[in-house]
Amino acid sequence: MDKRVETPPAQAALSHADIRSILIGTMLAMFLAALDQTIVATAMPTIGRELGDVAHLPWVVTAYLLAATAVTPLYGKFADIHGRRVTMLGGIVIFVIGSVACALAPSLWLLVAARFVQGLGGGGLMAMAQTIVGDMVPPKERGKYQVYFASVFFTSSLLGPVLGGMIAEALHWSVIFWINLPLGLGAYWMTDKALQRLPRHERPHKLDVLGALLMTGATMTLLLALSWGGTHYPWGSPPIIGLVAGSALLWLCFAWRLRTAAEPLIPLTVLANPVVRNATVAAGFGMGTFIGLTIYLPLYFETVMGLSAANSGLGLIPLTCGTVFGATSSGRAMGKLTHYKRVPVAGLSLALVGTAVLIAYGDQLPLWAFGLVLALISVGFGMLLPVATVSIQNAVPMHQLGTVTGTANFFRQIGGALIVAVFGAIVLGGLGASGSGLSAETLKAGGVDRATMVGLFRYVFAASFAGFALALLFLLRMKELPLRGSALAAAKEVAGE
Repeated sequence: MDKRVETPPAQAALSHADIRSILIGTMLAMFLAALDQTIVATAMPTIGRELGDVAHLPWVVTAYLLAATAVTPLYGKFADIHGRRVTMLGGIVIFVIGSVACALAPSLWLLVAARFVQGLGGGGLMAMAQTIVGDMVPPKERGKYQVYFASVFFTSSLLGPVLGGMIAEALHWSVIFWINLPLGLGAYWMTDKALQRLPRHERPHKLDVLGALLMTGATMTLLLALSWGGTHYPWGSPPIIGLVAGSALLWLCFAWRLRTAAEPLIPLTVLANPVVRNATVAAGFGMGTFIGLTIYLPLYFETVMGLSAANSGLGLIPLTCGTVFGATSSGRAMGKLTHYKRVPVAGLSLALVGTAVLIAYGDQLPLWAFGLVLALISVGFGMLLPVATVSIQNAVPMHQLGTVTGTANFFRQIGGALIVAVFGAIVLGGLGASGSGLSAETLKAGGVDRATMVGLFRYVFAASFAGFALALLFLLRMKELPLRGSALAAAKEVAGE
Protein backbone atom coordinates (compact mmCIF):
# COMPACT_ATOMS: atom_id res chain seq x y z
CA MET A 1 0.00 0.00 0.00
CA ASP A 2 1.33 3.41 -0.98
CA LYS A 3 1.16 5.61 2.09
CA ARG A 4 1.67 9.25 1.34
CA VAL A 5 2.48 12.05 3.75
CA GLU A 6 0.36 14.96 2.63
CA THR A 7 0.07 18.47 3.94
CA PRO A 8 -3.10 19.10 5.92
CA PRO A 9 -5.34 21.73 4.33
CA ALA A 10 -4.79 24.10 7.23
CA GLN A 11 -1.03 24.06 6.56
CA ALA A 12 -1.14 24.13 2.79
CA ALA A 13 -0.85 27.88 2.35
CA LEU A 14 2.39 29.64 3.21
CA SER A 15 2.30 33.35 3.94
CA HIS A 16 4.74 35.74 2.32
CA ALA A 17 6.51 36.02 5.68
CA ASP A 18 6.89 32.22 5.83
CA ILE A 19 8.33 32.09 2.31
CA ARG A 20 10.70 34.95 3.08
CA SER A 21 11.89 33.34 6.31
CA ILE A 22 12.48 29.97 4.66
CA LEU A 23 14.15 31.57 1.66
CA ILE A 24 16.56 33.62 3.79
CA GLY A 25 17.42 30.59 5.90
CA THR A 26 18.07 28.34 2.90
CA MET A 27 20.13 31.06 1.20
CA LEU A 28 22.25 31.37 4.33
CA ALA A 29 22.76 27.60 4.33
CA MET A 30 23.76 27.74 0.66
CA PHE A 31 26.09 30.62 1.40
CA LEU A 32 27.86 28.42 3.95
CA ALA A 33 28.77 25.83 1.33
CA ALA A 34 29.48 28.30 -1.49
CA LEU A 35 31.70 30.57 0.62
CA ASP A 36 33.68 27.65 2.00
CA GLN A 37 34.78 26.61 -1.49
CA THR A 38 36.13 30.07 -2.36
CA ILE A 39 37.46 31.31 0.98
CA VAL A 40 39.85 28.37 1.44
CA ALA A 41 41.72 28.86 -1.86
CA THR A 42 43.58 32.06 -0.95
CA ALA A 43 44.45 30.75 2.54
CA MET A 44 45.99 27.51 1.24
CA PRO A 45 49.64 28.70 1.14
CA THR A 46 49.39 29.90 4.75
CA ILE A 47 47.75 26.64 5.84
CA GLY A 48 50.52 24.61 4.17
CA ARG A 49 53.29 26.63 5.81
CA GLU A 50 51.80 26.52 9.30
CA LEU A 51 50.95 22.81 9.19
CA GLY A 52 54.32 21.97 7.63
CA ASP A 53 53.02 20.16 4.55
CA VAL A 54 52.75 21.99 1.24
CA ALA A 55 53.07 18.97 -1.05
CA HIS A 56 49.69 17.50 -0.06
CA LEU A 57 47.72 20.76 0.05
CA PRO A 58 45.51 19.84 -2.96
CA TRP A 59 43.88 17.18 -0.79
CA VAL A 60 42.27 19.95 1.26
CA VAL A 61 40.18 20.83 -1.81
CA THR A 62 39.91 17.32 -3.24
CA ALA A 63 38.52 15.79 -0.02
CA TYR A 64 35.68 18.30 0.10
CA LEU A 65 34.92 17.86 -3.61
CA LEU A 66 34.80 14.07 -3.33
CA ALA A 67 32.43 14.05 -0.37
CA ALA A 68 30.19 16.91 -1.54
CA THR A 69 29.67 15.48 -5.03
CA ALA A 70 29.08 11.91 -3.89
CA VAL A 71 26.36 12.75 -1.34
CA THR A 72 24.37 15.25 -3.43
CA PRO A 73 21.88 12.71 -4.86
CA LEU A 74 21.64 10.96 -1.47
CA TYR A 75 20.33 14.16 0.11
CA GLY A 76 17.58 14.41 -2.48
CA LYS A 77 16.46 10.82 -1.99
CA PHE A 78 16.63 11.13 1.79
CA ALA A 79 14.51 14.29 1.64
CA ASP A 80 11.83 12.52 -0.41
CA ILE A 81 11.71 9.75 2.21
CA HIS A 82 12.07 11.65 5.50
CA GLY A 83 11.18 15.25 4.63
CA ARG A 84 13.03 18.46 3.78
CA ARG A 85 13.35 19.87 7.30
CA VAL A 86 15.25 17.01 8.92
CA THR A 87 17.45 16.63 5.83
CA MET A 88 18.36 20.32 5.58
CA LEU A 89 19.00 20.69 9.31
CA GLY A 90 21.06 17.50 9.31
CA GLY A 91 23.24 18.84 6.51
CA ILE A 92 23.81 22.10 8.40
CA VAL A 93 24.77 20.24 11.59
CA ILE A 94 27.25 17.96 9.78
CA PHE A 95 28.76 20.95 7.98
CA VAL A 96 29.24 22.89 11.23
CA ILE A 97 30.78 19.86 12.98
CA GLY A 98 33.19 19.47 10.07
CA SER A 99 34.03 23.18 10.22
CA VAL A 100 34.89 23.01 13.92
CA ALA A 101 37.04 19.95 13.26
CA CYS A 102 38.84 21.85 10.47
CA ALA A 103 39.55 24.79 12.77
CA LEU A 104 41.00 22.49 15.45
CA ALA A 105 43.02 20.27 13.09
CA PRO A 106 46.66 20.07 14.25
CA SER A 107 47.97 18.48 11.04
CA LEU A 108 47.25 18.60 7.34
CA TRP A 109 45.88 15.05 7.09
CA LEU A 110 43.49 15.65 10.00
CA LEU A 111 42.41 18.81 8.21
CA VAL A 112 41.80 16.74 5.07
CA ALA A 113 39.66 14.29 7.06
CA ALA A 114 37.70 17.17 8.61
CA ARG A 115 37.18 18.68 5.16
CA PHE A 116 35.72 15.36 4.03
CA VAL A 117 33.21 15.52 6.90
CA GLN A 118 32.47 19.12 6.00
CA GLY A 119 31.77 18.05 2.42
CA LEU A 120 29.32 15.40 3.63
CA GLY A 121 27.26 18.22 5.10
CA GLY A 122 27.78 20.89 2.47
CA GLY A 123 27.19 18.66 -0.54
CA GLY A 124 23.43 18.63 -0.23
CA LEU A 125 22.76 22.22 0.81
CA MET A 126 22.43 23.55 -2.75
CA ALA A 127 20.11 20.77 -3.90
CA MET A 128 18.04 21.02 -0.71
CA ALA A 129 17.61 24.77 -1.12
CA GLN A 130 16.32 24.32 -4.67
CA THR A 131 14.02 21.51 -3.54
CA ILE A 132 12.57 23.59 -0.71
CA VAL A 133 11.81 26.47 -3.07
CA GLY A 134 10.17 23.89 -5.35
CA ASP A 135 7.89 22.88 -2.47
CA MET A 136 6.92 26.48 -1.68
CA VAL A 137 6.45 28.02 -5.11
CA PRO A 138 4.69 26.65 -8.23
CA PRO A 139 6.91 26.23 -11.33
CA LYS A 140 5.36 29.19 -13.14
CA GLU A 141 6.68 31.52 -10.43
CA ARG A 142 9.78 29.54 -9.45
CA GLY A 143 12.19 30.99 -11.98
CA LYS A 144 12.44 34.35 -10.28
CA TYR A 145 13.43 32.67 -7.00
CA GLN A 146 16.33 30.87 -8.70
CA VAL A 147 17.83 34.33 -9.11
CA TYR A 148 18.57 34.49 -5.40
CA PHE A 149 20.66 31.34 -5.69
CA ALA A 150 22.76 32.91 -8.43
CA SER A 151 23.23 35.95 -6.19
CA VAL A 152 24.55 33.72 -3.39
CA PHE A 153 27.24 32.28 -5.64
CA PHE A 154 28.11 35.71 -7.01
CA THR A 155 28.54 37.11 -3.50
CA SER A 156 30.60 34.16 -2.31
CA SER A 157 32.79 34.33 -5.43
CA LEU A 158 33.62 37.97 -4.70
CA LEU A 159 33.90 37.84 -0.91
CA GLY A 160 35.52 34.43 -0.49
CA PRO A 161 38.97 35.02 -2.00
CA VAL A 162 39.27 38.47 -0.39
CA LEU A 163 38.19 37.28 3.07
CA GLY A 164 40.35 34.16 2.89
CA GLY A 165 43.52 36.12 2.17
CA MET A 166 42.79 38.83 4.73
CA ILE A 167 41.91 36.40 7.53
CA ALA A 168 44.95 34.19 6.89
CA GLU A 169 47.30 37.19 7.00
CA ALA A 170 45.74 39.34 9.75
CA LEU A 171 44.31 36.68 12.08
CA HIS A 172 44.76 32.91 11.77
CA TRP A 173 43.76 30.50 9.03
CA SER A 174 41.46 28.61 11.44
CA VAL A 175 39.16 31.66 11.59
CA ILE A 176 37.94 30.90 8.05
CA PHE A 177 36.36 27.77 9.52
CA TRP A 178 35.28 29.28 12.86
CA ILE A 179 33.08 31.83 11.07
CA ASN A 180 30.94 28.92 9.85
CA LEU A 181 29.81 28.36 13.44
CA PRO A 182 27.70 31.54 13.81
CA LEU A 183 26.59 31.34 10.17
CA GLY A 184 25.52 27.72 10.62
CA LEU A 185 23.70 28.41 13.88
CA GLY A 186 21.91 31.32 12.20
CA ALA A 187 20.86 29.15 9.26
CA TYR A 188 19.65 26.41 11.63
CA TRP A 189 17.66 28.83 13.78
CA MET A 190 16.05 30.60 10.82
CA THR A 191 14.97 27.45 9.00
CA ASP A 192 14.02 25.16 11.90
CA LYS A 193 10.67 26.72 12.79
CA ALA A 194 9.79 27.96 9.32
CA LEU A 195 10.37 24.56 7.69
CA GLN A 196 7.75 23.01 9.97
CA ARG A 197 5.14 24.76 7.82
CA LEU A 198 6.61 23.58 4.55
CA PRO A 199 4.21 21.48 2.42
CA ARG A 200 5.11 17.79 2.75
CA HIS A 201 5.16 15.27 -0.09
CA GLU A 202 7.49 12.56 1.21
CA ARG A 203 6.55 8.89 1.06
CA PRO A 204 7.75 6.08 3.35
CA HIS A 205 10.36 4.16 1.35
CA LYS A 206 13.64 2.39 2.04
CA LEU A 207 16.98 3.88 1.07
CA ASP A 208 18.87 1.59 -1.31
CA VAL A 209 22.08 1.33 0.72
CA LEU A 210 23.90 -0.93 -1.77
CA GLY A 211 23.04 1.39 -4.64
CA ALA A 212 24.25 4.37 -2.60
CA LEU A 213 27.58 2.65 -1.85
CA LEU A 214 28.11 1.69 -5.51
CA MET A 215 27.34 5.20 -6.75
CA THR A 216 29.54 6.80 -4.09
CA GLY A 217 32.47 4.54 -4.96
CA ALA A 218 32.03 5.12 -8.69
CA THR A 219 31.90 8.88 -8.17
CA MET A 220 34.96 9.08 -5.93
CA THR A 221 37.17 6.98 -8.20
CA LEU A 222 36.12 9.01 -11.25
CA LEU A 223 36.78 12.33 -9.50
CA LEU A 224 40.17 11.13 -8.31
CA ALA A 225 41.07 10.18 -11.88
CA LEU A 226 39.95 13.60 -13.14
CA SER A 227 41.79 15.42 -10.34
CA TRP A 228 45.09 13.53 -10.73
CA GLY A 229 45.09 12.99 -14.49
CA GLY A 230 47.46 15.38 -16.26
CA THR A 231 48.71 16.89 -12.99
CA HIS A 232 50.07 14.20 -10.65
CA TYR A 233 50.11 11.42 -13.25
CA PRO A 234 50.01 11.30 -17.06
CA TRP A 235 46.58 10.40 -18.45
CA GLY A 236 47.90 7.09 -19.80
CA SER A 237 49.62 6.04 -16.57
CA PRO A 238 48.57 2.86 -14.71
CA PRO A 239 47.10 4.73 -11.69
CA ILE A 240 44.77 6.82 -13.87
CA ILE A 241 43.80 3.91 -16.12
CA GLY A 242 43.13 1.82 -13.01
CA LEU A 243 40.91 4.49 -11.46
CA VAL A 244 38.94 4.98 -14.68
CA ALA A 245 38.50 1.21 -15.12
CA GLY A 246 37.44 0.85 -11.49
CA SER A 247 34.95 3.68 -11.84
CA ALA A 248 33.52 2.16 -15.04
CA LEU A 249 33.07 -1.20 -13.32
CA LEU A 250 31.32 0.40 -10.35
CA TRP A 251 29.04 2.40 -12.66
CA LEU A 252 28.08 -0.81 -14.46
CA CYS A 253 27.28 -2.43 -11.10
CA PHE A 254 25.25 0.64 -10.16
CA ALA A 255 23.30 0.41 -13.44
CA TRP A 256 22.60 -3.27 -12.70
CA ARG A 257 21.41 -2.31 -9.21
CA LEU A 258 19.04 0.33 -10.62
CA ARG A 259 17.42 -2.28 -12.86
CA THR A 260 17.11 -4.98 -10.21
CA ALA A 261 16.43 -3.19 -6.92
CA ALA A 262 12.83 -3.09 -5.68
CA GLU A 263 13.28 0.60 -4.81
CA PRO A 264 16.37 1.92 -6.66
CA LEU A 265 18.26 4.93 -5.37
CA ILE A 266 17.29 6.89 -8.49
CA PRO A 267 13.95 5.79 -9.98
CA LEU A 268 14.22 4.66 -13.59
CA THR A 269 11.28 6.92 -14.44
CA VAL A 270 13.44 9.91 -13.47
CA LEU A 271 16.40 8.78 -15.56
CA ALA A 272 14.14 7.96 -18.51
CA ASN A 273 12.33 11.31 -18.41
CA PRO A 274 13.46 13.16 -21.58
CA VAL A 275 12.96 16.61 -20.04
CA VAL A 276 15.10 15.72 -17.02
CA ARG A 277 17.74 14.09 -19.20
CA ASN A 278 18.10 16.89 -21.75
CA ALA A 279 17.89 19.74 -19.24
CA THR A 280 20.46 18.08 -16.96
CA VAL A 281 22.92 17.47 -19.80
CA ALA A 282 22.43 21.03 -21.13
CA ALA A 283 23.07 22.52 -17.69
CA GLY A 284 26.03 20.18 -17.17
CA PHE A 285 27.78 21.33 -20.34
CA GLY A 286 26.98 24.97 -19.64
CA MET A 287 28.05 24.88 -15.98
CA GLY A 288 31.17 22.84 -16.70
CA THR A 289 32.29 25.30 -19.38
CA PHE A 290 31.64 28.24 -17.06
CA ILE A 291 33.61 26.64 -14.19
CA GLY A 292 36.47 25.79 -16.53
CA LEU A 293 36.69 29.42 -17.64
CA THR A 294 36.70 30.72 -14.06
CA ILE A 295 39.57 28.35 -13.19
CA TYR A 296 41.80 28.97 -16.22
CA LEU A 297 41.10 32.61 -17.16
CA PRO A 298 43.23 33.97 -14.28
CA LEU A 299 46.15 32.07 -15.84
CA TYR A 300 45.36 33.78 -19.16
CA PHE A 301 45.20 37.21 -17.52
CA GLU A 302 48.61 36.75 -15.89
CA THR A 303 50.52 35.05 -18.70
CA VAL A 304 48.97 36.74 -21.75
CA MET A 305 47.74 40.11 -20.49
CA GLY A 306 50.46 40.62 -17.88
CA LEU A 307 48.13 41.30 -14.95
CA SER A 308 49.12 40.77 -11.34
CA ALA A 309 47.58 37.98 -9.27
CA ALA A 310 45.21 40.44 -7.54
CA ASN A 311 44.10 42.06 -10.78
CA SER A 312 43.59 38.70 -12.49
CA GLY A 313 40.94 37.93 -9.88
CA LEU A 314 39.26 41.26 -10.58
CA GLY A 315 39.26 40.35 -14.26
CA LEU A 316 36.75 37.60 -13.50
CA ILE A 317 34.14 40.03 -12.15
CA PRO A 318 32.40 40.50 -15.55
CA LEU A 319 32.09 36.72 -15.81
CA THR A 320 30.46 36.38 -12.38
CA CYS A 321 28.31 39.53 -12.51
CA GLY A 322 26.80 38.66 -15.87
CA THR A 323 25.53 35.31 -14.63
CA VAL A 324 23.33 36.99 -12.01
CA PHE A 325 21.91 39.41 -14.59
CA GLY A 326 21.20 36.61 -17.06
CA ALA A 327 19.56 34.41 -14.45
CA THR A 328 17.45 37.34 -13.22
CA SER A 329 16.10 38.20 -16.65
CA SER A 330 15.47 34.57 -17.59
CA GLY A 331 13.83 33.72 -14.25
CA ARG A 332 11.43 36.64 -14.45
CA ALA A 333 10.57 35.88 -18.06
CA MET A 334 9.61 32.27 -17.32
CA GLY A 335 6.39 33.23 -15.55
CA LYS A 336 5.29 35.50 -18.39
CA LEU A 337 6.19 33.58 -21.54
CA THR A 338 4.54 30.48 -22.94
CA HIS A 339 7.67 29.56 -24.89
CA TYR A 340 10.08 30.21 -22.02
CA LYS A 341 12.82 28.13 -23.67
CA ARG A 342 13.45 30.85 -26.25
CA VAL A 343 15.19 33.04 -23.65
CA PRO A 344 18.07 30.63 -22.83
CA VAL A 345 18.30 29.64 -26.52
CA ALA A 346 19.00 33.29 -27.32
CA GLY A 347 21.33 33.51 -24.33
CA LEU A 348 23.44 30.51 -25.32
CA SER A 349 23.59 31.83 -28.88
CA LEU A 350 25.01 35.05 -27.42
CA ALA A 351 27.56 33.02 -25.44
CA LEU A 352 28.60 31.25 -28.64
CA VAL A 353 29.17 34.58 -30.38
CA GLY A 354 31.29 35.73 -27.44
CA THR A 355 33.47 32.63 -27.40
CA ALA A 356 33.90 32.87 -31.18
CA VAL A 357 35.24 36.41 -30.70
CA LEU A 358 37.72 35.14 -28.10
CA ILE A 359 38.90 32.39 -30.45
CA ALA A 360 39.57 34.86 -33.26
CA TYR A 361 40.63 38.05 -31.49
CA GLY A 362 41.15 37.25 -27.78
CA ASP A 363 44.85 38.16 -27.63
CA GLN A 364 44.25 41.40 -29.58
CA LEU A 365 41.48 42.81 -27.39
CA PRO A 366 42.21 45.46 -24.76
CA LEU A 367 41.26 44.52 -21.22
CA TRP A 368 37.98 46.49 -21.24
CA ALA A 369 36.83 44.85 -24.48
CA PHE A 370 37.84 41.41 -23.21
CA GLY A 371 35.80 42.06 -20.06
CA LEU A 372 32.81 43.11 -22.15
CA VAL A 373 32.95 39.86 -24.12
CA LEU A 374 33.15 37.88 -20.87
CA ALA A 375 30.09 39.74 -19.59
CA LEU A 376 28.14 38.82 -22.73
CA ILE A 377 29.14 35.18 -22.37
CA SER A 378 28.16 35.19 -18.72
CA VAL A 379 24.79 36.84 -19.30
CA GLY A 380 23.99 34.32 -22.03
CA PHE A 381 24.99 31.34 -19.89
CA GLY A 382 23.12 32.68 -16.86
CA MET A 383 19.86 32.57 -18.80
CA LEU A 384 20.12 28.77 -18.92
CA LEU A 385 20.22 28.12 -15.16
CA PRO A 386 16.66 28.97 -14.00
CA VAL A 387 15.02 27.37 -17.04
CA ALA A 388 16.97 24.12 -16.66
CA THR A 389 16.27 23.80 -12.93
CA VAL A 390 12.58 24.67 -13.10
CA SER A 391 11.99 22.51 -16.19
CA ILE A 392 13.50 19.50 -14.40
CA GLN A 393 11.36 20.04 -11.30
CA ASN A 394 8.24 20.69 -13.38
CA ALA A 395 8.63 17.36 -15.21
CA VAL A 396 8.27 15.04 -12.18
CA PRO A 397 5.68 14.46 -9.42
CA MET A 398 6.15 16.47 -6.26
CA HIS A 399 7.16 13.43 -4.21
CA GLN A 400 10.21 12.99 -6.50
CA LEU A 401 11.24 16.65 -6.32
CA GLY A 402 14.17 16.06 -3.95
CA THR A 403 15.45 13.06 -5.87
CA VAL A 404 15.40 14.75 -9.25
CA THR A 405 16.94 17.99 -7.95
CA GLY A 406 19.75 16.15 -6.18
CA THR A 407 20.37 13.92 -9.20
CA ALA A 408 20.48 16.89 -11.58
CA ASN A 409 22.96 18.76 -9.36
CA PHE A 410 25.08 15.63 -9.07
CA PHE A 411 25.41 15.15 -12.82
CA ARG A 412 26.11 18.85 -13.28
CA GLN A 413 29.05 18.57 -10.88
CA ILE A 414 30.34 15.46 -12.66
CA GLY A 415 30.04 17.29 -15.98
CA GLY A 416 31.90 20.25 -14.54
CA ALA A 417 34.75 18.02 -13.36
CA LEU A 418 34.99 16.41 -16.81
CA ILE A 419 35.16 19.72 -18.67
CA VAL A 420 37.68 21.20 -16.23
CA ALA A 421 39.81 18.10 -16.84
CA VAL A 422 39.56 18.73 -20.60
CA PHE A 423 40.69 22.33 -20.15
CA GLY A 424 43.57 21.16 -17.97
CA ALA A 425 44.60 18.55 -20.54
CA ILE A 426 44.71 21.25 -23.22
CA VAL A 427 46.87 23.64 -21.20
CA LEU A 428 49.13 21.23 -19.31
CA GLY A 429 49.43 18.81 -22.23
CA GLY A 430 50.30 21.64 -24.59
CA LEU A 431 53.08 22.75 -22.27
CA GLY A 432 54.42 19.22 -21.88
CA ALA A 433 53.61 19.44 -18.16
CA SER A 434 51.11 16.59 -18.03
CA GLY A 435 51.77 14.44 -14.97
CA SER A 436 54.50 16.74 -13.65
CA GLY A 437 52.52 17.96 -10.64
CA LEU A 438 51.92 21.39 -12.15
CA SER A 439 48.51 23.07 -12.10
CA ALA A 440 46.99 26.36 -13.20
CA GLU A 441 48.13 27.93 -9.93
CA THR A 442 51.75 26.79 -10.18
CA LEU A 443 52.01 27.80 -13.84
CA LYS A 444 51.18 31.43 -13.04
CA ALA A 445 54.56 32.00 -11.48
CA GLY A 446 56.46 29.89 -13.98
CA GLY A 447 57.26 32.49 -16.62
CA VAL A 448 55.40 30.68 -19.41
CA ASP A 449 55.99 32.02 -22.92
CA ARG A 450 53.17 34.39 -23.98
CA ALA A 451 52.95 33.19 -27.59
CA THR A 452 52.60 29.60 -26.42
CA MET A 453 49.79 30.51 -24.03
CA VAL A 454 47.97 32.47 -26.74
CA GLY A 455 47.98 29.40 -28.96
CA LEU A 456 46.87 27.06 -26.18
CA PHE A 457 44.04 29.31 -25.07
CA ARG A 458 42.67 29.41 -28.61
CA TYR A 459 42.03 25.70 -28.07
CA VAL A 460 40.59 26.42 -24.60
CA PHE A 461 38.19 28.97 -26.09
CA ALA A 462 37.34 26.52 -28.87
CA ALA A 463 36.53 23.92 -26.20
CA SER A 464 34.34 26.54 -24.49
CA PHE A 465 32.54 27.13 -27.79
CA ALA A 466 31.94 23.38 -28.10
CA GLY A 467 30.66 23.20 -24.50
CA PHE A 468 28.13 25.97 -25.00
CA ALA A 469 27.14 24.55 -28.39
CA LEU A 470 26.38 21.16 -26.80
CA ALA A 471 24.40 22.91 -24.05
CA LEU A 472 22.35 24.65 -26.73
CA LEU A 473 21.82 21.40 -28.65
CA PHE A 474 20.41 19.54 -25.65
CA LEU A 475 18.32 22.56 -24.64
CA LEU A 476 16.75 22.55 -28.11
CA ARG A 477 15.99 18.84 -27.67
CA MET A 478 14.25 19.48 -24.34
CA LYS A 479 10.46 19.41 -24.56
CA GLU A 480 8.79 22.60 -23.37
CA LEU A 481 6.13 21.43 -20.91
CA PRO A 482 3.51 23.90 -19.64
CA LEU A 483 4.53 25.16 -16.20
CA ARG A 484 2.20 24.36 -13.32
CA GLY A 485 0.82 27.70 -12.25
CA SER A 486 -0.55 27.03 -8.79
CA ALA A 487 -0.13 24.93 -5.69
CA LEU A 488 -3.51 23.35 -6.47
CA ALA A 489 -2.26 22.03 -9.80
CA ALA A 490 0.77 20.58 -8.08
CA ALA A 491 -1.36 18.94 -5.40
CA LYS A 492 -3.64 17.35 -8.00
CA GLU A 493 -0.66 16.03 -9.88
CA VAL A 494 0.78 14.48 -6.71
CA ALA A 495 -2.58 12.81 -6.04
CA GLY A 496 -2.55 11.40 -9.57
CA GLU A 497 -5.68 13.25 -10.66
